[in-house]
Amino acid sequence: MQHTFLKNREIVGIGLHSGKPVRMRLRPAPSDTGLQFHRMDLDAEHRIIPVGVSAWVEASLCTVLENQHGARVSTVEHLLAALHGCGVHNAIIEIDGPEVPILDGSADPFVRHIFAAGLRAQGVPAKVLRVRKTVTVEKDGASARLMPAANFEIAFEIDFAEPAIGQQRKQLTVSNGAFLRELSDCRTFCLRKDVETMQAHGLALGGSLDNAVVFHNGEVLSPGGLRRADEPVRHKMLDAMGDLYVAGYPMIGRYEGVRAGHALTGRLLKTLLADPANYEIVASDPFVQRKLPGNGVSAADLRMSA
Repeated sequence: MQHTFLKNREIVGIGLHSGKPVRMRLRPAPSDTGLQFHRMDLDAEHRIIPVGVSAWVEASLCTVLENQHGARVSTVEHLLAALHGCGVHNAIIEIDGPEVPILDGSADPFVRHIFAAGLRAQGVPAKVLRVRKTVTVEKDGASARLMPAANFEIAFEIDFAEPAIGQQRKQLTVSNGAFLRELSDCRTFCLRKDVETMQAHGLALGGSLDNAVVFHNGEVLSPGGLRRADEPVRHKMLDAMGDLYVAGYPMIGRYEGVRAGHALTGRLLKTLLADPANYEIVASDPFVQRKLPGNGVSAADLRMSA
């Protein structure tokens, strides 16, 4: 079943890269609308940016969408992961600038705003993207793969020289609230030296210990430490949830990432959708519906510590 919001919900925060305040509103949308960003700082003719692979722009630091007029919205991945994990299929996201607020660096605040807005079933079967053939992309020792599977699954592996991160692996069947219980509170992470370099070049100006896990010489600098022992790899899985939802549909298939980032996952999605033999779009019946990330979710699935 397709879902949208019951009511409007306003979100205010800081843009990670601009460091400037951002005001955003979640609004209900009719069935089969899909997800749309509306840049309210632009005129009506140029403001709509649909969530779809045709709008995806390759970028390394975040996920960026762009419409045919060149209007962009960036850092959409955590919000899209929250919408994906909560089973929101139709929504208008009004935003007063080019960047989604970073909030605490995870999807958890967005999920809480979604529950505050409420969800409404729309009486129309949700469309699902089913992977039919294995597709792989690789670059500089990193890889990302989509393959057929009975459910929606994510597996990820990371390997960092930073001793507080090191090598981490995790896999998860993402259905029936698993995203909320296992991934949604996991924050973006970085090394202190990388933050200093980015800020020296005018990037990540809104980055702080309040919206990222910062590592330095084997230590976690962020107050309170890690939320999970393997929070970095879980956050990478969260990112993949958001990046894959750029397709505009929940997915049945298995994603595997090895040191992959936003650019590689986006390239994988474009490669998959470039050939109709790789996938099919199907209307979900009750059996398929039970396999989707948003099926049966509730606020009880959220971790109270986030």
